[in-house]
Amino acid sequence: MARAKSTSKGKDATANLGFEAKLWLAADKLRNNMDAAEYKHVVLGLIFLKYISDTFDEHHAKLVAGKGDYAGANPEDQDEYKAENVFWVPKEARWSHIQSRAKLPSIGKDVDDAMVAIERDNVRLKGSLNKNYGRADLDKHRLGELIDLIGSLQLAEAGSRSKDLLGRVFEYFLTQFASAEGKNGGQFYTPSCVVRCLVEMLAPYKGRIYDPCCGSGGMFVQSEKFVEAHGGKLGDIAIYGQESNPTTRRLAVMNLALRGIEADFGPENADTFRRDLHPDLRADYVLANPPFNDSDWFRKDDDVRWVYGVPPKGNANFAWVQHFIHHLGPHGMAGFVLANGSMSSNQSGEGDIRRALIEADLVDCMVAMPGQLFYSTQIPVCLWFLTKNRGADTKRHFRDRRKQTLFIDARKLGTLVDRVHRELTDDDLEKIVSTYHDWRTDQDARFQAGRKDGMILEKREYYDVAGFCKSAATTEIAGHGYVLTPGRYVGAEDVEDDGVPFEEKMARLVAELTGQFAESAKLERAISADLRGLGYGG
Repeated sequence: MARAKSTSKGKDATANLGFEAKLWLAADKLRNNMDAAEYKHVVLGLIFLKYISDTFDEHHAKLVAGKGDYAGANPEDQDEYKAENVFWVPKEARWSHIQSRAKLPSIGKDVDDAMVAIERDNVRLKGSLNKNYGRADLDKHRLGELIDLIGSLQLAEAGSRSKDLLGRVFEYFLTQFASAEGKNGGQFYTPSCVVRCLVEMLAPYKGRIYDPCCGSGGMFVQSEKFVEAHGGKLGDIAIYGQESNPTTRRLAVMNLALRGIEADFGPENADTFRRDLHPDLRADYVLANPPFNDSDWFRKDDDVRWVYGVPPKGNANFAWVQHFIHHLGPHGMAGFVLANGSMSSNQSGEGDIRRALIEADLVDCMVAMPGQLFYSTQIPVCLWFLTKNRGADTKRHFRDRRKQTLFIDARKLGTLVDRVHRELTDDDLEKIVSTYHDWRTDQDARFQAGRKDGMILEKREYYDVAGFCKSAATTEIAGHGYVLTPGRYVGAEDVEDDGVPFEEKMARLVAELTGQFAESAKLERAISADLRGLGYGG
């Protein structure tokens, strides 16, 4: 199977050891004894304040120049900024004002006042900014040093727009804080290589994207990156999210606002099972990383979402799965992370729900992931891909995949970046993503569409690869008791035949072993002689 080029450019933030890493080391030195979970909001809030101020200043300069469309415009008119999707920043919140006061004892209150003023004048940001810089236990001298450090970002890289640079820094810092927080970091962050895998496999070019447990919004950011990398534009996708943790929800709002991405997070934070903030949404794509094996969740037995069986009170995995399906449109697709147990568990009716999903022909692809990808847990994970309608789709060049499921065993992929963390490389992602795309694509339709548009496209046929991927019929899955573990289906990797006859190979191995035995005996005699010379031994 020919492999396509990676569908998204650039390395994962965690693999980047350049400017962002140096800035992180400088900022982390200023943390002193503050817990990473607290310091995260201090740093990221300031980065966001710097971003919206720089973006404001950029547009303010255009209005002051008064050229072209901006002739006669008032640089202090809020509407001039809202019309360009730029946040209005009042004078007391502009970075130049904040940095001029960085050495004053009142700097904490100054930052809090700036955040209050920004929320007051920008409805989209209401309740989303950290306003706790004036508290007594936050060292104001170190806060001033941090402001000066972040203030240097504007001059950090020649030719780099402040917005792009700050977006990169924000993303890198999210990664580093997740690592520093360990288990708790998983509440707000999904490793970028996992997010890329989900996004690139689903390929959400246009439509509605939904994540009901969105953390800091990484799925949405990567989706926008994917669209832009493929010639689309900001706004080709509509974003809907929900997050129960109020501080994490604030991170998501800032993360998307920092990139100019508009999203509907509902009016407030809320538990998805207790209060669905988007009850009427039918999405084209669901992308999610729900809490693994959550035993502390709210269940109503007669919930309309439990179409395939009532999930057990002790584990919310299949509650999440059925919530995702409930919010899919007629041709919707879902990609999400779950613990490996979801592929085989038969406890408390989970096996019956999984069987119902398979018999409803919803399971398109299963991917077993390598270990050590997550900062928050060592639990092995897998990726599920569900599709509402798996018949032929000429618009998207999908072939008829009814009663078939693709299994990918990616457990051997990935590279250790330190003793405990692994990442999928660009080549790893390309291997997984292109395998799925080749399997689901009607190659003839894709080829003919390319010719019609004046393009010459390479035909990429899918084939099973022992030890890595296998297309299995639903009848075969039933024969395995409706277990969805890829290892059950892909088999063992083929061992390459070196062409040497068995008799010749065996004779060579025996000769090598005999020689090693002789060398061992020689060493044993020499050591015994040395010991006797020292007065030990017989």
